[in-house]
Amino acid sequence: VQLQACGGGLVQPGESLRLSCAASGRSIFNVMGWYRQSPGKQRELVATLTTRGSTHYADSVKGRFAISRDNAKNTVYLQMNKLKPEDTAVYYCNAKLMGADYWGKGTQVTVSS
Repeated sequence: VQLQACGGGLVQPGESLRLSCAASGRSIFNVMGWYRQSPGKQRELVATLTTRGSTHYADSVKGRFAISRDNAKNTVYLQMNKLKPEDTAVYYCNAKLMGADYWGKGTQVTVSS
């Protein structure tokens, strides 16, 4: 299984970005989501979405970020609005299937004026 994330970049505070992550193969993952890691900090959960449509968001992104997925394309998206400097991090795509965790390589998001 390979996860390919893209969509990161440099934006100003208040702007938006959309991340996407495509998983190889035909497996439908139980949970797909996004995590992020800033320098000197542990990797933290940003948002997850199950095949049944249940979502979970970190408190810091509630109301600003939205996760969605296209099961037919095995792709998960993260729409990030009203970005803040503290959202700056490397964002990692994650997929879970039968107890196994799969990770993408990460995409850098930098929010700076």
